Amino acid sequence: MPGLGTLINTLAIAVAGVLGLMLRRVLHQRYQESIITASGVAVAFLGAAGTLAKMLQMSPDGAGLEVHGALLMILSLILGALTGEIIDIDRGFTRFGVWLKRKSGSSKDPRFVDAFVTASLTVCVGAMAIIGAIEDGLRGDISVLAAKSLLDFFIILMMAASMGRGAGFAALPVLLLQGSVTILAKLVEPIMTDTVIGNISLVGNVLIACVGLNLVRPRTVNVANPLPALLFAIGFSFVTALA
Repeated sequence: MPGLGTLINTLAIAVAGVLGLMLRRVLHQRYQESIITASGVAVAFLGAAGTLAKMLQMSPDGAGLEVHGALLMILSLILGALTGEIIDIDRGFTRFGVWLKRKSGSSKDPRFVDAFVTASLTVCVGAMAIIGAIEDGLRGDISVLAAKSLLDFFIILMMAASMGRGAGFAALPVLLLQGSVTILAKLVEPIMTDTVIGNISLVGNVLIACVGLNLVRPRTVNVANPLPALLFAIGFSFVTALA
């Protein structure tokens, strides 16, 4: 059934949010801070590892490693950040978080919006969300989203335990984003070449690393506004193909 993978992913995040809150009640504040710092370091290293895996490739003669995609990454991030600042995506995320905070009866939770935005960016940014949703929509293959669901479960569990109930509401953006991609899968499939997927993964992993940094040192990087960098990464894929 198309969409099953996204439903599983959404449920995994929601359940992790609930379990994280239960865990939070038995954890001292000091332990919660340690958990979120450890989670941030882990997310940052996962993003960095994914980025380096795409950038560092063996040279054709096997003599050593070569760096690929650095210019594309830099241009995508700069243009994406500029576009995001003009649109002010961060404000949109924050306003949605404030609306959820009010509707969910979480007005007394001072970290709700921060937890929601941080968790949403962590589980929505990256190639697995897009590629998994396309595979789900076209072939009913949920293997990618099943793996993502497992990763997201533990990430949100730790975030909810340390940051509060806002983390669990990241299930909503996942449902909307991946559900939309699944529905439009037949339209976007022709453009999802290996180059496009690689570029999305490269830039997406950089953004994931930035999310990790924000968990360690809040608001170090505004990750919401550079999200259009993913679209520029796709665009540059075709520019380089025509060059």
